[in-house]
Amino acid sequence: MRILALSGSLRIDSYNTALARAARELAPAGVEVELYDRLGELPHYNEDVDQESIATPVSVAELRRRIDEADALFFVTPEYNGSLTSVLKNAIDWASARHRGSWLRNKTVAIAGATTGQFGAIWAQQDLRRVLGIAGARVVGEELPVSSAHERFDAHGRIADPVLTERLRNHLALLAREARPLSDAA
Repeated sequence: MRILALSGSLRIDSYNTALARAARELAPAGVEVELYDRLGELPHYNEDVDQESIATPVSVAELRRRIDEADALFFVTPEYNGSLTSVLKNAIDWASARHRGSWLRNKTVAIAGATTGQFGAIWAQQDLRRVLGIAGARVVGEELPVSSAHERFDAHGRIADPVLTERLRNHLALLAREARPLSDAA
């Protein structure tokens, strides 16, 4: 089983990207987690460009292919101004262009978010859940808020909190369990 992890942060030292990277180590046996780290290369969504008669931008075609090939998705988002980031929303818009068919339709998804503040990107995750649901994804489990992220990761971006390690491990196990019946049927 393959899970594609997408971090909504472009920062080099992002706690959200560190959380997505940690998913590779904490995924259940038999589950491979790949990190998609090219959100910054996607052009702004424009339906005039997203037409059958126009060549799809290479970065968009790659994103759609990687989503299509994945059995499940793991979205990790920081919180900017009380919501998800524009680069993550842009990626979702490219992946869910309804006139072309949504690459997110019936895709099993889990979400998480990390911030240095006390709420762990909970508002961003709630907005992300809503946006993904509207795009046709099947969001499973609860949000995984990671507050005070600067205290939960070490200087190398690895999780230093055993409680967070266990929470992420359980989050990924639920995602894999929920996605497995769908991937087995394919």
